[in-house]
Amino acid sequence: MNPILEVRHLKKQFAEITAVDDISFQIQPGTCFGLLGPNGAGKTTTIEMIEGLTEPTGGEILYQGKPRDQRFKMEAGIQFQSTSVMDKLAVIEILKLFYSLYSKRTDLDALIQTCGLESLLPQRATKLSGGQKQRLMFALALINDPQIVFLDEPTTGLDPQSRRNLWDMIERIKAQGKTVLLTTHYMDEAEILCDTLVIVDQGKIIAQGTPKELLKQHFDHFYVSLDRADFESHLPHWPEAVNESHDVIEIQSQSVEVTLQQLQQHQVNLRSLRVRNPTLEDLFLKLTGHSLRE
Repeated sequence: MNPILEVRHLKKQFAEITAVDDISFQIQPGTCFGLLGPNGAGKTTTIEMIEGLTEPTGGEILYQGKPRDQRFKMEAGIQFQSTSVMDKLAVIEILKLFYSLYSKRTDLDALIQTCGLESLLPQRATKLSGGQKQRLMFALALINDPQIVFLDEPTTGLDPQSRRNLWDMIERIKAQGKTVLLTTHYMDEAEILCDTLVIVDQGKIIAQGTPKELLKQHFDHFYVSLDRADFESHLPHWPEAVNESHDVIEIQSQSVEVTLQQLQQHQVNLRSLRVRNPTLEDLFLKLTGHSLRE
């Protein structure tokens, strides 16, 4: 299958600073592609170059195998990190205004239903909560029936229920065959939504692949954790690697069964025992030395 978007050796130089340093990747149609990185890593600059808001210093960006042109502008939907709308207008008035700007448009009633805006249509934008406003912004990004949708940290600052609602909407548009390029500061979000990931740091790609591939490539162990009070006396003599975090001791276990046998042999109290697989948060910490949201 041919990629819907291809980035080749993309570079961006600001005076003495190289913000993006020879980045290349492909995005397949109908997938959710995650671009992850800490603040200052170059991901926002990369997205702005793809969207056409910033001119690259070098490299090329292809849409459906060709340089981007007016067709790309008409077939792309963008939800920025922060967007202002006309506060005095009602939601339905804002939707109709944006609807009138495009010759190719989605079905407005279906869009309202997809984004859960039915009960909000008469409300002014000033009266919307954070989650409700993000649903409106999401609808505006889809109003031209785009083939590819750019979502730049769309759930930042939202409560857990609002985040879940937006996840559901992303899954719905992906089921319609649309392609999503997502940036996020939440690794659980990336693990749930993204088919493919690129992790950037200091302007370079440091990891690329599906979430499952990346975790398999970088980890061959599980994590067994206990409260410090249940385990601390055994810490100096424990044969396996351990991580200490606040009041929790976490064992890097090659075999959960063997680790449990060892714990029982040492008569460790197992009341606080927890077992988990490595996550993308662990991967990010391993690759960059800090968590994504730092």
